[in-house]
Amino acid sequence: MSEWRWLWAATLAVAGIVSGVAGVHASDLKDEIAPAGRLRVAIAISPAGGAFWCTKTESGYAGVPVDLGKAMAARLGVPVDYVVHQNSGQITDAASKGTWDVTFLPKDPERETKMAFGPIYEVADATYIVKAGSTVTSFATLDQPGVKVAAVNNTTTMRGAVAHLKNAHVTGYQTYDEIFGLLQRGEVDAFALSRDQLNAMAKKLPGTRVLDETFKKTVTAVAVPLDHPQSLSFVTAFMTEAASNGLLRKAYDDNGLKDTPLRVQ
Repeated sequence: MSEWRWLWAATLAVAGIVSGVAGVHASDLKDEIAPAGRLRVAIAISPAGGAFWCTKTESGYAGVPVDLGKAMAARLGVPVDYVVHQNSGQITDAASKGTWDVTFLPKDPERETKMAFGPIYEVADATYIVKAGSTVTSFATLDQPGVKVAAVNNTTTMRGAVAHLKNAHVTGYQTYDEIFGLLQRGEVDAFALSRDQLNAMAKKLPGTRVLDETFKKTVTAVAVPLDHPQSLSFVTAFMTEAASNGLLRKAYDDNGLKDTPLRVQ
């Protein structure tokens, strides 16, 4: 289906979704989920790709959250704005500031105290990539005193790596690009991230190696600020339908994830 036809169909369907959520009226929902008259979608920019990260393009932004946010705004009948951050930790820190209305990001218990999550739509393995020339071949040989491990600051993966590694030192950095450069120059020994993103990184950094083991399952989900019950009901219904009507699959396929299975929970 062409994009304009899909958006038209999505706009017509808003009443159906809203009426399917008990106690939710379209005007009240818009007041809560889009108080600025636009749906402000928080995204994080990086070349990493995947189901969470988005990229800057000549015409704007691209990524699974970009496509889902655009479709969600169409359902509501409002324009979409993308509120750009460097990482998911920044999105989390802004959850109580009223700067964004909806987001799609990795979920963990700490974040559940700061925002309300809807359905999970991605489950990924978290592991490490080691620098070129490294003798590290396993978690056991990685977790040694003096080993420097990088992670994106204040993220679920960083918290998982800190809990996992007892001897190696984990340091948080603001951006994927910064860590890419450190790894390329051999200034860190390893980088913790999801396996699919690290596999893509390894192709750009000859000699690096992604470890076979997994230290954490990272789950990505739609989220809204706390105390937005109508918004949460709406995004939950939206994601459930997106998984069944092909929208989520199309967002994956259009963003280089054709081989990635959907795991809506």
